[in-house]
Amino acid sequence: MHTQEKKDPYEQSPIFADGIASRPILEGTVVRGQPRNDSVLYLGIDDAGKTVTDFPWQMTEADLKRGKERYDIFCYVCHGATGYGDGMAVRRGFTKPQSFHTPRLKDAPPGYYFQVISNGFGAMYSYSDRVTPEDRWRIAAYIETLQISQGQTLTALTPEEQQKVHDSTKPAEKPAAGAHESKGH
Repeated sequence: MHTQEKKDPYEQSPIFADGIASRPILEGTVVRGQPRNDSVLYLGIDDAGKTVTDFPWQMTEADLKRGKERYDIFCYVCHGATGYGDGMAVRRGFTKPQSFHTPRLKDAPPGYYFQVISNGFGAMYSYSDRVTPEDRWRIAAYIETLQISQGQTLTALTPEEQQKVHDSTKPAEKPAAGAHESKGH
């Protein structure tokens, strides 16, 4: 094992049908450390190096649901359910993050959130190795919905939206008397 045979780039080899030892690079291969072409999607910056103010694609309801799911997994523990920075880790002594509802963060563009999730900020470490770029954008979109939702009043909603809110806050109905009769246990 100490001395192994090796081939130099483009040296002849009888092993492969094309007779060349070097194998072609597969499409989509990214060399470690190589910058990606789409700086908006992967870095949250435009061609001029400025933080982007729009999402790389039109967010759908499915994107927001996925963003909420990822937020609940990775962000909820510190930022809390509504983004005020009151998650369980904070209640147990971890550094409190700033509320998403402060004027500075309410005015922050989506690219800012993408970059913070990617690179970390303050006590928050980078999530770039745990959360895909697409999901980082979805989390940023979900944070935006949290910010919008906390500034709404019930009267600002349509009657249909108000009904959905009322329906979602009703306690579950109790089963009718006798519905769970004992079977002699």
